[in-house]
Amino acid sequence: MAVATGTSTAPQELLARLQVVRHHSVALIAPLDPEDLCLQGMADASPPKWHLGHTTWFFETFLLEAACFKAHFRGALAAFEAADPRWGFLFNSYYDSVGARHPRPERGLLTRPPIDGVLAWRKRVDASLEAVLDAALAEPSTPEAIRWLQLLELGLQHEQQHQELLLTDLLDGFSRNPLEPAYGGAYESQYESSYQQDWSPEPGPWLNHPGGLVSIGIDSEAFHFDNETPRHRQWLEPFALASRLVTNGEYASFIADGGYERPELWMSEGWARAQQQQWQAPRYWRGEWEFSLGGRQARQAQAPVRHLSWFEADAYARWAGARLPTEAEWEVAASQAQSPLAQAELPQANGLLWQWTASPYRPYPGFAPAAGAVGEYNGKFMSSQMVLRGSSFLTPPGHARPSYRNYYPPACRWMASGLRLAKDT
Repeated sequence: MAVATGTSTAPQELLARLQVVRHHSVALIAPLDPEDLCLQGMADASPPKWHLGHTTWFFETFLLEAACFKAHFRGALAAFEAADPRWGFLFNSYYDSVGARHPRPERGLLTRPPIDGVLAWRKRVDASLEAVLDAALAEPSTPEAIRWLQLLELGLQHEQQHQELLLTDLLDGFSRNPLEPAYGGAYESQYESSYQQDWSPEPGPWLNHPGGLVSIGIDSEAFHFDNETPRHRQWLEPFALASRLVTNGEYASFIADGGYERPELWMSEGWARAQQQQWQAPRYWRGEWEFSLGGRQARQAQAPVRHLSWFEADAYARWAGARLPTEAEWEVAASQAQSPLAQAELPQANGLLWQWTASPYRPYPGFAPAAGAVGEYNGKFMSSQMVLRGSSFLTPPGHARPSYRNYYPPACRWMASGLRLAKDT
């Protein structure tokens, strides 16, 4: 999450959007038992209760407790009751300028505050957000209202990111339980429906692009994160992208050909990690089955392979005589304005899996993070991470745009990540 400008929602629709997003986060924990709410399977993941608390902390800290807004919207905030100040230490994530925080690997130890306290806090924050929203819409041209509305949209986008994280973190935690608990089958049904829409047994033709001088990044008043800017030019040599994602069946052929036993296919760091952690298959493969939010299920050969690290995706591409696309190649192919493809959008670009690229996560030329705490997030992580593009079947609506830049360290593989091949032409 990071600061951004613009909004994806008309002002008169903001109240409904606020309510829908905030209620959806609470709905995500409905299938869970109380014991699940503090589940943290690994240091990189967070418990469901922490996600609910953190997103609420964000709104309270940056939209309700900020001095400039407290003064300007004091009438609307007259009844606001802030949380125990110590909760900020528990639910801060990476905002060093805001204050100290509880260690991330120990979030699963936070049995207090109880979930009832967190949910009551959310209701108080929501009521105050709605009150300030009414006040801001009554004077939408004032600098304070403009900034507050931008931060509201940012907070909603941020919460939607955590909705996906809540599910991927929960999948990791459930996968470590020998009882193999299931969250529910709705997301798996959605995934299956999505990939079957345009599935074919053959990979299909390569999608050629002539290359040349292209522009990537966003230049729009619509909502976007700061790392998507500024729009700038890049030179691309002619290239081609695969018309669909790599499937389970295709990846199984890589494994059968000794893919995890051939160091010449791997980056040195990836080979060391694969040996250390004894990788033999994607993260949730279990023999002829795979583990999912729907529990253990038979693995479908035609489904796009998922839960791969960048190292695995890169090794597979090398084995296949191809490579991973750069993020610029992916973006121009996915952008109708710049794509020479007949399709309006790159096939399987969105709604299935995030797609690893060959590009390290670095700032665009001219990038400058916003001043203050809300500008901390994206810029300071532009090191030792790789870019993923597109969106996944767990991504909430509103995050699928060609310029969106997701990023993770190359060894991570609990996310809904897959791969698309590229080659030079």
